[in-house]
Amino acid sequence: MIDYRTNTLRRSAPSADLDRTDVAILGFLQNNARLSVKEIAAEIGLAPSSTHERIKRMRDAGVLLGTHVEVDPKALGVGLEALFMIELSKHERGTVDTFMDDIVKVPEVRFAFLVTGRYDLVVHVVVRDTQHLKDLALDQFTNRPGVTRIETSIIFDARRRYELPVFQVAE
Repeated sequence: MIDYRTNTLRRSAPSADLDRTDVAILGFLQNNARLSVKEIAAEIGLAPSSTHERIKRMRDAGVLLGTHVEVDPKALGVGLEALFMIELSKHERGTVDTFMDDIVKVPEVRFAFLVTGRYDLVVHVVVRDTQHLKDLALDQFTNRPGVTRIETSIIFDARRRYELPVFQVAE
């Protein structure tokens, strides 16, 4: 069976029919998923029962994909973050998909991006220290069939935004 995967944004057309109230609810949840339905309802001026129904509808429609906790990496022994820029020898869909599916199973991998340009993938990893980074690169990436080049960049600092921009809202 051939898996014809495509870009998630292209695949998930605006089938949820979000209105401005839904977008407001999403804005609050993206910035603080611990808010209660009652707190969100008060902020947007809607009854808690209606707010709850809207959140349930967005979960059922696949708009809300999950709830996650942000953890301080240092609390878990992470001392270093890095990016691996990886060049593959083959660009067949099955090879690339298998490679990506395999590397996201590596515990140190946070994100894997298939990208355009000089490299094929950019992989965000977290490790204890530079020795752990070296071992990870050699044991989990450079020894894989199809990897022709890997370049590593250590992340000194980062800023993150959690709220997604809104490009299309039903009126």
